[in-house]
Amino acid sequence: MIRRAAPLLLACLPLALTGCGLRPLYAGGESGPVRALLSGVEVAPIPGQNGWLMSTALRDRLRAEGAPRYRLQVTLDDEITGLGVRRDDAVTRERRTLRARYQLVDAASGETVLDATAGSDVGIDVVSSEYATIAAEQSALERLSGIVADQIISRLALYAQRTDLPAGQ
Repeated sequence: MIRRAAPLLLACLPLALTGCGLRPLYAGGESGPVRALLSGVEVAPIPGQNGWLMSTALRDRLRAEGAPRYRLQVTLDDEITGLGVRRDDAVTRERRTLRARYQLVDAASGETVLDATAGSDVGIDVVSSEYATIAAEQSALERLSGIVADQIISRLALYAQRTDLPAGQ
């Protein structure tokens, strides 16, 4: 009975979702407003190794093409703090936090159209090998750069959907 009803329920799902006001974020695919905005964003240089990782992650997700309509300016705050401390004052656990303040600036007018923050953190075990700890910190920064870049792209996509830019702009 459930197998026979499943196709009917799936067919009714789009009607139910439109009734509640939900719209697909990437509606229109390559010619939709989200793709139009994302492909027109140029990432401004971000200083430092963490800046290089972040800008690379953002560029991979944006797939910019043509003349930029917007400039994305990002300021990073990267911090490592010790959490677990043994009796001999040796740190056994660290937290790496990466926060980004980003601004989407209209390239033509210089007006900031979006100003927001994104961030995440990750725990790192501190082991007796200094090399292993440094490698874990580096790996954590790489993961955090991807996570924060995803948050920024999601927020840009929501902005594009809310402003409902015509395709090609």
